[in-house]
Amino acid sequence: MNYKQLKMFLLLSVLTLFSCNLSQSVVAKPLLQQNLQTTPSLVQSQPNASNLATPLSYKIETYNSQVMGGSRTYGVSLPPGYQQNPKRSYPVIFLLHGGHGDPTAWFAENKGQAVKTLQELYTTGKLPPSIIITPDGNDKRGSSPYRDPEYIDGPNGKVSTAVGNELVKVIQSRYRTLQNPDFWAIGGLSSGGWGAVNVGLHNLNNFSILFSHSGYFEDKSGPTNSPLFYIKTIPLQAQKKLRIYLDSGKSDTEEIKEAEKFSQVLDKLKIYHSFREFPGSHTWKYWREHLADSLTFVGEQFRLSEIKIGRKQ
Repeated sequence: MNYKQLKMFLLLSVLTLFSCNLSQSVVAKPLLQQNLQTTPSLVQSQPNASNLATPLSYKIETYNSQVMGGSRTYGVSLPPGYQQNPKRSYPVIFLLHGGHGDPTAWFAENKGQAVKTLQELYTTGKLPPSIIITPDGNDKRGSSPYRDPEYIDGPNGKVSTAVGNELVKVIQSRYRTLQNPDFWAIGGLSSGGWGAVNVGLHNLNNFSILFSHSGYFEDKSGPTNSPLFYIKTIPLQAQKKLRIYLDSGKSDTEEIKEAEKFSQVLDKLKIYHSFREFPGSHTWKYWREHLADSLTFVGEQFRLSEIKIGRKQ
């Protein structure tokens, strides 16, 4: 073999070896990606385009309440892709109505318009796809423009237990929900804002995230149902797990003062929370506009919980 032949032989050998190594690295990369995808995310940050193309909706469902003694209703909006992903479980958000309200209030076009807000939040990835539940918060007296619902266990029914524990079990039995309370949030507006915090604090085994729009935190029924005082009595470990969002319109002077006092208590207890003031008053226009703010906060907490669980694993 002459010099030129030897040089050609060596060149071909090098090229062949390089080609083999390149082929092995190309094959190895998809295998690595496949292994990473075998553990699905608990919280999907953004649904795919085909799921978002299907308009969100809601419907009213009925269940038999042993706690309240009869038939009760709730509204439900399932997340995009729920039917297409039968193995996926989802976070849950309860939205409580205020005075003279019902399970349709948060969804109604002339009131909460929650479906529109949810669609926007899912599209932008600010809220992971979640199961939205709107409970009936009225007691045995029913709804009335002359009184607020009583989100307590009182003489007119055990509403706090019915919403905060019984309905939770119903939802867990009917839908694919994440079981960890770090993926369960409860919030509301006006008396439902107070109700959400009150019900949440009495059912800490079910909820870790609480939010209130234009709520109050001292109830006429006494300190047991007044978050301003009751939150000081819950165990320290439970306090550490809480995440709370508060907001109120600047023209809502009484509710602003209530929220400020409650925020100060949360500061002293070192409970993680956010308190925000916006222009506006005690109206559906205000609550429609700022539902996105509370649900963005909720979405952030869901994702942080997923990160913490991932670290523990």
